[in-house]
Amino acid sequence: MKILVVEPKKVPYEREISDDLHEMQEVVGGFIEPIYFERKNDALVFCNEEFLLNGSQPNRMVGDVLVHGTFFVVGNRETEYGEEESCSLTNEQISQYTKEFAEPIQEMPHDQVQDGNMIFFMM
Repeated sequence: MKILVVEPKKVPYEREISDDLHEMQEVVGGFIEPIYFERKNDALVFCNEEFLLNGSQPNRMVGDVLVHGTFFVVGNRETEYGEEESCSLTNEQISQYTKEFAEPIQEMPHDQVQDGNMIFFMM
């Protein structure tokens, strides 16, 4: 499968992986969890399901979720039996999501943090 890998503070890049759970887990460094962020539902993100617990650094906004750690975007399609399955991204999707996830989240300097709360923003 052709996927788009998005690591914190790095430019997204294309990668080929097999449709294998263990290889998908290797990309994110642990158990995977899907995030459905597309209205058309023709792509989804897989991230580490424990990203808030394992100390991963903030990465990108995916829909309404600030994902920490590495995630990847994969195609999504419905089978003839009405089940969803992962598939390769098209070249158009690679281009679209490379642009969408081009800018990493930036942490504000600690001297600009109010009330001890960390603030992140898109560049």
